[in-house]
Amino acid sequence: MMLNKDCKRFLGAALITLFVLYPGRHAQSEEMSDAKNLSPKNMIVRAWEAWGAKNYEKTFYWTDKCIGEYSEEAKEEQASLSDFPPTDIMDQYEALNAVGTSFFIQGEAYLSQGKIEEAKDAFGIAIKDYSFAQNWDPRGWYWSVKEKSQASVEKSEKKPDVTEEEETKPTPGFKERPSTTITLYDPGKEAIVDYKRYGYFINAGTDKYAYIIKDQEGLSQAVGEAIHPNTSSVNWDPRYRKARDEGRLEGNHWDFVNTDDLEANFYKWSSAPEPPGVRLFYIGLNLEKSGLLTQAIKAYYAIVVHFPKSVGWTYFRTPWYIAQVASDRTYFLLRNHPELEMELAGASIRVENGLDSNIANDRFIVSPGEIRKLGFFDKVKRKFFKEKNARKGKVVKQAGDGKVDLVKYENGHWQLRVEGRPYIIKGVAYTLSKIGQSPDEGTMDDWMQADYNKNGKIDGPYDAWVDKNLNNTQDPDEKAVGDFQLLKEMGCNTIRLYHHASNKGLLKELYQRYGIMVIMGDLFGAYTIGSGASWYEGTDYTNPEHRKNMMESVKKMVEEFKDEPYILFWMLGNENNYGVANNAKRNPKVYYEFVNEAASMIKSMDRDHPVGICNGDLTFLDTCSSLLPSVDIYGSNAYRGKYGFGASFWENVKDTWGKPVMITEYGCPAYMEGKSREAAEEAQAEYLKNAWQDIVYNSAGSPGAGNSIGGMLFEWVDEWWKAYEPSVHDAKRNWSGPFPDGWNYEEWLGVASQGDGKSSPFLRQLRKSYFTYKEIWNK
Repeated sequence: MMLNKDCKRFLGAALITLFVLYPGRHAQSEEMSDAKNLSPKNMIVRAWEAWGAKNYEKTFYWTDKCIGEYSEEAKEEQASLSDFPPTDIMDQYEALNAVGTSFFIQGEAYLSQGKIEEAKDAFGIAIKDYSFAQNWDPRGWYWSVKEKSQASVEKSEKKPDVTEEEETKPTPGFKERPSTTITLYDPGKEAIVDYKRYGYFINAGTDKYAYIIKDQEGLSQAVGEAIHPNTSSVNWDPRYRKARDEGRLEGNHWDFVNTDDLEANFYKWSSAPEPPGVRLFYIGLNLEKSGLLTQAIKAYYAIVVHFPKSVGWTYFRTPWYIAQVASDRTYFLLRNHPELEMELAGASIRVENGLDSNIANDRFIVSPGEIRKLGFFDKVKRKFFKEKNARKGKVVKQAGDGKVDLVKYENGHWQLRVEGRPYIIKGVAYTLSKIGQSPDEGTMDDWMQADYNKNGKIDGPYDAWVDKNLNNTQDPDEKAVGDFQLLKEMGCNTIRLYHHASNKGLLKELYQRYGIMVIMGDLFGAYTIGSGASWYEGTDYTNPEHRKNMMESVKKMVEEFKDEPYILFWMLGNENNYGVANNAKRNPKVYYEFVNEAASMIKSMDRDHPVGICNGDLTFLDTCSSLLPSVDIYGSNAYRGKYGFGASFWENVKDTWGKPVMITEYGCPAYMEGKSREAAEEAQAEYLKNAWQDIVYNSAGSPGAGNSIGGMLFEWVDEWWKAYEPSVHDAKRNWSGPFPDGWNYEEWLGVASQGDGKSSPFLRQLRKSYFTYKEIWNK
């Protein structure tokens, strides 16, 4: 997420506070008098908030109290562990996390007062006695208290200039494996499996769908090894026995998923103790990585046929509908590999009530469709009419009647227009964080005002220079060019500001000289910004005072910027539905009704610009559809992998709400554990390229859903503060997800880096993804 100065100043005392895991000197206040009624989590929230405000008395009161009450219990929990516990049982280790975090907070408090030895003592206890303690970061992941304590000890002993290379060390426990591909012993007898030959489908298109196998032996021979129902032939594979005897199959199957030993990965997952739909998905993934695309498609499609109701879980404990993803991946592979001469026709898996986190109320409407071989005329049409635009027809609906509007055509497609001309958002999330500064410490300067070299120009937009030879030195031929010029050359036409702006003149220059427009946002209580709530209290969308503050914030934004030529449209919120320091997740009806109230107010003030909402992925989309008639655009922060967003994503919005869609954030780290810079940049570029192609494929006049109006690539340049220590380019895993090595590294999401950090905020090392986008955005 990107924040401006106002957000960052507030987060210096607040965002850090939701590092929610945990609590407990000498303060005597009314607030402290109710401490006996607080849980360890709530005590640590108060400790973080006190530390963020540099109120040392309260900081030590809460941390000492927590340590005094819970250290014995914490030591017992520590002794029961041999590794970090998984996230879904983290609540069982509340005392450990609380006490470990308390010592860390005390260390930080001592350090900021120059009490180095006391700081080292506190950090030392966290490292030695509570090594498995973890802290929840409000940006969405847990971090190790021990690791951060060690980093702070190093910082206290010396203030080195830390380079990327010094920090890119493998995670403890990381195992180097050989690089292999799969050689199939039994590929099956049929490239396209004729399922009707071996069984029959019943109730297709309903929630009673099923496929009944009548010839299991014949189907097993058709599909090949490891694909349902053939679970036995892999045992006869001599390469399987060789891998087993070499010890390459030892360990947990999840530890194999993102390794290069695809052969061992395949064999390990062929007998993994997981539900068959989950198992088949990872079998398909390994086949795909090995280039065995026909066999991979058989595995993915087998999920659709046999296990369409399979559900997995993400890192954040939200449902993962595996058959939908498998279907999306099949469509993707067949669209991007015409040499296979196949198509998937008529497949659809719709999950009614699937937009919340309660899988008990899900109802699956399944149409398996079929994979079929393309005929002669199909191949001719694909070859000669592949890029042919869909006929949109006449405009049948218009949202807005000013400079910027949205129109819907007869074929159901939506298009964003500026002064009557089609406009697809080629967006980059732009902000600039100077290395060593952090909103968590209240030290982040406003990039819109920063002029560190005192030349009268804003640093990032005008004074950034490109380190062409990656030597972290400004050579004579590396003159200042500025980020705005680099964005223009990249083809960017839009940036998003998450919460208001402080420099109108700069934004006018951005538009008039560089042709880049602005999506202006109000966070609408996310992270408590705009509501006036304290962090541990959180924004309460039923609280009249909070509501008044938020409406005044939105009103101020619109009044200040509505006549500016660079405004594209307004955006309310940023993943508020995830419930970080607010109650939108617990009370979505109240939240979305209030969003609609704000959107209605905006429209009463400004007819020239549409209004959008920014949600996290598709959660509560159905609630949006019924409660947001005044909102014009559905914005989604979506990180769905290197295959784009999937047909099911676009169709879900089309079927559920029917509004145009903007991807308000998508991105990929340029770091992979154990891989070279070049390999990681290649993977990032592929991921981002496929994401953009999917956005275009589903835009007006294209073959897809026709509801895409563009996207916002996250982000322009790496930010080093996101994993806590802002002077270190941290390469520790943040959260697991569909990224090149299975993990997101929040400090590596830029299409440009700041090199070794010594020339921040001026140096730019442009990654391959920058040049990839420069090519596709300027076509």
